[in-house]
Amino acid sequence: ITKPWIYFIFIGIIGLIAFLHLTSHHNSDQKYIRPGSIFLDTDGNPINAHGGGFLFHNNVYYWYGEIKVGNTYTPAANANWGGSRVDLIGISCYSSQDLIHWEFRGNVLPAVTNDPSHDLYFKGVAERPKVVYNAVTNKFVMWLHIDSMDYKRARSGVAESDSPVGPFTYIQSFRPNDQMARDLTVFVDKASTTAYLITSSQDNAVTHVNELTSNYTSFTGNWKPIFEGRYMEAPTIFQRDDRYYFIGSGCTAWKPNAARSAVSTSIWGPWTELGNPARGTDADTTFHSQSTYVLPIRDGNDGEERFLFAADRWNEKDLPDSRYVWLPIEFDAAEDGSNGNESPIIHWYDEWDIRNAWT
Repeated sequence: ITKPWIYFIFIGIIGLIAFLHLTSHHNSDQKYIRPGSIFLDTDGNPINAHGGGFLFHNNVYYWYGEIKVGNTYTPAANANWGGSRVDLIGISCYSSQDLIHWEFRGNVLPAVTNDPSHDLYFKGVAERPKVVYNAVTNKFVMWLHIDSMDYKRARSGVAESDSPVGPFTYIQSFRPNDQMARDLTVFVDKASTTAYLITSSQDNAVTHVNELTSNYTSFTGNWKPIFEGRYMEAPTIFQRDDRYYFIGSGCTAWKPNAARSAVSTSIWGPWTELGNPARGTDADTTFHSQSTYVLPIRDGNDGEERFLFAADRWNEKDLPDSRYVWLPIEFDAAEDGSNGNESPIIHWYDEWDIRNAWT
């Protein structure tokens, strides 16, 4: 007769072998990006960096995003448009050298729990963090959407740090050039190193281009409305050769919609809209996601600059379970033939190898 303790030891050994196999599989098989799946960090925990932005500095990629944990609830003030939320925890940072293996570097801009008047009070809003490096001041500057629970404050906040992994020191918030501001991105021009804050303004009806001061923490007073009357949010801006490209979304709260894209020879415009860059099944919902950033990367195969479309697949009933959708951007002749411009094109892949995506 088999002794019971031998049986339990046997079961324990089998369980340990299975665990080690799964852990080894996780570490060794991390060469594919699987859009919409749970992205894990190097400790095996789900990456918590929603509405994120990216920075490439000294051959390291940094990913900053909203930390979403806890109960998802809808304040009474937001019930008419489905504005569910979780309480503010702070802004996370992860680092990677290959865009696959991400190390958690901490909560680099924590929420404030004891001062209801503070911009980072945990019952408020701090969304869509974007970080840029200023080579003149040697500072890392973070911009993010600051708001009240009911989204009526509509401001842009700024923080800075001596290190890409923080901690970041919060400075203040603005209504840029006295204009309301919600979703945002930050863009640094390659040639001039001038930085711009791009904001959804006037209740999202218009997008604003706001030139930043040389230290990237305030405004020069030069600004211009673009995409007037188009009601867009989740803006992204990137530069390819002598063209500036825009990808954003319509305004349907947490629910996905067809992305928008546009091109210009100047950040100030005029901008030519190119339509939805997504192609194929579920293109009308941008593959059930919303843009957050377009990341330029160097393709190791030929040294050319490529572009990664990073988006969020929001789960409005359980925001911590929101997922990430990353896909390669390709370029093709504009379908409307507008001035010979090429259009950004995004196709769906269940999984893709970032080392060979553009070959």
